[in-house]
Amino acid sequence: MDTQNPNTIIDRLGGTSATARLCEIQPPSVSEWRKTGIPKTQLKFLKAIRPDVFGESPAKRKKPRTPAPPP
Repeated sequence: MDTQNPNTIIDRLGGTSATARLCEIQPPSVSEWRKTGIPKTQLKFLKAIRPDVFGESPAKRKKPRTPAPPP
């Protein structure tokens, strides 16, 4: 699976309109991503909310460390 290709990512997210809804932007902006690539900040957001699209399961993601309980 090619998770670096913007077309693959957008299609796996459900298409241009679905991706636009997720990012709360207009579909023409997402259409432009198909040509120019997904901006880093949006890509980071999409990886955080839909790790499955990028070949990760939520369980594989690193969990934040919790401080040790006081002695």
